[in-house]
Amino acid sequence: MHWNFKENANLILHLKRGNDKAYSFLVKCYNHQLCVYANSLVNDKSLAEDIVQNVFIKTWEKRKHLREDFSIKSFLYKSVYNEYIDQYRKNRSVTVLEKKYIEALDTIVENDYNVLEKLYLIVQKEIQNLPPKCKNIFLLSKQEGLSNIEISEHLNVSVKTVEAHITKAFCLIREKVNPKVLLNSYVLILMILNNF
Repeated sequence: MHWNFKENANLILHLKRGNDKAYSFLVKCYNHQLCVYANSLVNDKSLAEDIVQNVFIKTWEKRKHLREDFSIKSFLYKSVYNEYIDQYRKNRSVTVLEKKYIEALDTIVENDYNVLEKLYLIVQKEIQNLPPKCKNIFLLSKQEGLSNIEISEHLNVSVKTVEAHITKAFCLIREKVNPKVLLNSYVLILMILNNF
């Protein structure tokens, strides 16, 4: 028997009935994009996969409570976000900046579940497009976690040169982001850059 799981209401109906083929379709269809989204929140692929796996397990366990008029995609993105917040609060105390970050995320999640994923991909692309020296310094700082002094010693340049390249990288990346998105998520962009 063939079911059209691409239709939202039909997929939810079959999930509620416990159809394992509907569940397999759900996982196959959304796993990758949810992992990308979760990774943009936690900057840890293994943790991102755990979050998404937890969401799929909870979705199956609570499938009878799903409503057919809900967008399953929106539901999954919101569930990933909620799982991230739950784990974040369990693992660390929240600073003022992190609280602003969570609030910025909440606004985006409420408004558009695709914005965060798109924003993360734009940031990644623009980092790759940075001038070579600027990109190298930026990645040593943000990806390798080196301090400005360590970078200056490693590359035999002044600390001011390192600071100038990092500032330039931030400016170049922000210029490429849609101004509307930038206005709505300035703190979020900074957090993505700082956690890249």
